[in-house]
Amino acid sequence: MMEFLIKYETNSSDYKNTTLSLSSSVTHNGSVCGSDTQAALLAVQFGEGHSWSVNFTKTNETYRGDFITFTYNTGDAAVFPDAKRKGPVTIVVKDSMRPVQLNNVFVCHNTELLEAENVTQIFWNVTVQAFVPNGTISKKESRCRADAPTAAPTVLPTVANTTTASTTTSAPAPTTLPKPVNPDTGNYSLRSGNNSCFLAIVGLQLNVTQDKPRLININPRTTTVDGTCGNTRATLKFNDGNSTLIGFTFVVKNTSSAAQKYYLKEVNVTLLNHLNGSVISSAVNNNFSKWEAFVGSSYMCRSEQTLEINEEFQIHTFNLWIQPFLVLENKFSAAQECSLDGDDILIPIVVGAALAVLIAIIVVAYIIGRRKSYAGYQTL
Repeated sequence: MMEFLIKYETNSSDYKNTTLSLSSSVTHNGSVCGSDTQAALLAVQFGEGHSWSVNFTKTNETYRGDFITFTYNTGDAAVFPDAKRKGPVTIVVKDSMRPVQLNNVFVCHNTELLEAENVTQIFWNVTVQAFVPNGTISKKESRCRADAPTAAPTVLPTVANTTTASTTTSAPAPTTLPKPVNPDTGNYSLRSGNNSCFLAIVGLQLNVTQDKPRLININPRTTTVDGTCGNTRATLKFNDGNSTLIGFTFVVKNTSSAAQKYYLKEVNVTLLNHLNGSVISSAVNNNFSKWEAFVGSSYMCRSEQTLEINEEFQIHTFNLWIQPFLVLENKFSAAQECSLDGDDILIPIVVGAALAVLIAIIVVAYIIGRRKSYAGYQTL
């Protein structure tokens, strides 16, 4: 399975991100098996003029992928709407595949990325064997780095032989879990014509507690966004390119006041199957009342926040700055800051004020004490 994230120039001279996936019909014209003197070539064609190929070379004992050639057609209006340049674009990148023993199948279930120019190539669930002897697929596997276990094996301490028996056993040392790594902060926007209508800067982390608990950091380099802008309702949807979808919905409060406010009302999460795109699980919470600000202003919260979708999904946000309505000149308006950030500023102010009062009390007590010590004799 493979997918491509592509940045392309539009007629308005700005850039858009798009996702190109394999279509239901894929051909492999031009592929060759190779030999001792000729490289093997896997070439596939799909969609409206898109193609991908990799050539394999071998030594006496191993084979490996050499170069990957990817051609995408910006004339495909369904994938590249409003593209400034229309026609095929070709990039060539060195394959990162390690040498594989001949008569071994190369397997890589986890996601691997290759980046070159304005394209990120994403691969997963890969099974391939080049230079197959006698047409018989091998039962031996060679795994990619991403599939290899990362935890080092546990080494038990060696206990010396003693002459006295002991019934005391040492408790095992507690397992120290690695500290979660905060996600990178991404810069996202939706456009209406030539102007931005929705701006967002945020780091996103999904906490999944079902089955095997895990944290999923949303990578801005591989994430695309879409959604809708409106006068009273706006949505922003994140697709991380790795089968994780997250959506935010903002609404404007229905009030008669001239200064209207908006807030975050709904958040939804969907996890997809890598193989066929089917939904593994999903959740939605449409009862939020967070991130409130005046229409025409932005909302900012640098501190970490947690959005509880349900018992199985939570979203953590970092360095949030968002504006879903009335974006002017493609820039954020003045920000309404969250109370968490306000507390960070308030605490040093309160501590400083308390120290100032304490110093003032000490100074006054010192002055009074000196006056009493030099009062002299009093008349009887």
